[in-house]
Amino acid sequence: MQVFLLRRTLGFLATILAISVIVFLVMNVLPGDPSVTILGIDSTEDARAALRAQLGLDDPLWQRYLHWIWGALHGDFGTSYFFRVPVGELIVERLPLTLSLAAFGTLATVVLGIVLGVIAAANHGRAGDWIIMLLSQLGIAIPAFWLSMLLVLLFAVKLRWLPPGGFPGWDEPVAALRSLILPTTALALVQSAVLARVTRSSALEVMRLDFVRTARATGMTRGRILGRHILPNALVPIVTIVGMQVAAVVTGTIVIENVFYLPGLGRLVFQSISNRDLFTVQALVVLFAAIVVTANFLVDIAYVLIDPRLKGRLS
Repeated sequence: MQVFLLRRTLGFLATILAISVIVFLVMNVLPGDPSVTILGIDSTEDARAALRAQLGLDDPLWQRYLHWIWGALHGDFGTSYFFRVPVGELIVERLPLTLSLAAFGTLATVVLGIVLGVIAAANHGRAGDWIIMLLSQLGIAIPAFWLSMLLVLLFAVKLRWLPPGGFPGWDEPVAALRSLILPTTALALVQSAVLARVTRSSALEVMRLDFVRTARATGMTRGRILGRHILPNALVPIVTIVGMQVAAVVTGTIVIENVFYLPGLGRLVFQSISNRDLFTVQALVVLFAAIVVTANFLVDIAYVLIDPRLKGRLS
């Protein structure tokens, strides 16, 4: 187990390093001059040259990367061109909201997806199965931003049950939680559709095995068979999709936060790209990529915990 963890950890670190190199190269070969973005098109060439020298934009590319990655390892991601504050401060300020939205979205996705998938499998071939599969197909087909607007029109504009957007801050916890209900719903309804279909397929596959027939023959109730025999043995493909859904939920916050005007990292990404805020975009893209890679890393660990026989195949 120690060898497996060591290999996975080294692979995780190598992947993060490769991502940082790719992101840095892509961001620094894009057309345009950041000094023009900061100072404006009416600025003089001398002012632009002075700013480029101050920001180190005239240094060789490899030297700029080493300087940036060394600072990032110490929590220094540079200074935002647009906000004129350290990028680390922007991330720390907006990270709690994005993590909260991602956590609520992931929890709702997992609960809703697994419950609906198990219900569909237990009612295979019946009306409940058809309805859930139809709804899941609609969930896969509907874009998150369009579903978000529909939720706003229904629950905020027409019914006036929930706020249409914005975030009052955690100083008002009830209002803050209310403002996250619609964004969480938009994330969960789209992502749980895939998980429900995978859970149903995996559960149906396990239901056809001999030990499930034996359990039925002994007189065990359907609920007990589902909980003790079917669901535990169907977890490997479910965990795979859950890992992918976590990544999808985290990256999906970029769209959702802009639709609901939430001041999180997703909205910061959009603002930084619009203003070609180089250091901020670099840090945020690497951060989101690191979250995705971390989710996959944890899925690999979960595989071994669920079924130790997979350790040899994964190593």
